[in-house]
Amino acid sequence: MVARSAQSRTNENPVSDWKSAENSGASRMWLITFTDLVSLMLTFFVMLFAMSNVKLDEWQNISDSLSQTLKPTPEPQVKKVTATFNIGTIFRKQATDIDYLSSILKENVASSEGLSGTEIQLFEDQLVVSLPGDVLFEPGRAVMTESAGAALFILGGVFRNIGNQIGVNGHTGPTPPLGDAYASNWELSTARAVAVANALRRVGYQDKIIALGFSHTKYTALPGASNAENQTRGGRIEIVILPTVRTN
Repeated sequence: MVARSAQSRTNENPVSDWKSAENSGASRMWLITFTDLVSLMLTFFVMLFAMSNVKLDEWQNISDSLSQTLKPTPEPQVKKVTATFNIGTIFRKQATDIDYLSSILKENVASSEGLSGTEIQLFEDQLVVSLPGDVLFEPGRAVMTESAGAALFILGGVFRNIGNQIGVNGHTGPTPPLGDAYASNWELSTARAVAVANALRRVGYQDKIIALGFSHTKYTALPGASNAENQTRGGRIEIVILPTVRTN
């Protein structure tokens, strides 16, 4: 009985061992297929690389693009401007008080023969320097006389040191201009205003000057006087000085 049991156990062991080995081998069969697939894919890509012609410049562009994507360069942070001023406003000339400027101009006018007949009027919002037209220009023309250059040079010495906004207004009397150079008093008054503005720029005033011509529209506003006096004052040139600085 003992011998038969031993023989039975001996006959059962090889079968179980074979089945165990068979199951173990079947569980590893996918590795062979996977290895073959990887080998084929590697061979395929190697063949593609061997057949391709790599362009260095294109490869460099691709490489740079990938580098930027994977490791982008940080953009510099630009600080926002918080101040309400800039270099232009720091070094801009300051406007001079027109009361003080009026006294300075009166001293210059009183000490200069070339500025005889000049009137200085101080208003609340502006300072007006009226120059007689017959002293500055030839009759009926916008050509300056020799004495005009000296007179404007004296005024320019004052204006070059101020930052106030300046304008020049040209006026004429009701008499039409002589000759054919100007079709009307509008053209003549404007040409004279531009000539004075350019002269002030040449002698030192650096900012823009607004030049306007008013023809004889202000002639009736002159106080009652003789006809000759009004004609002289009607052709005046007014330099208007504002208490503010020009902003553009």
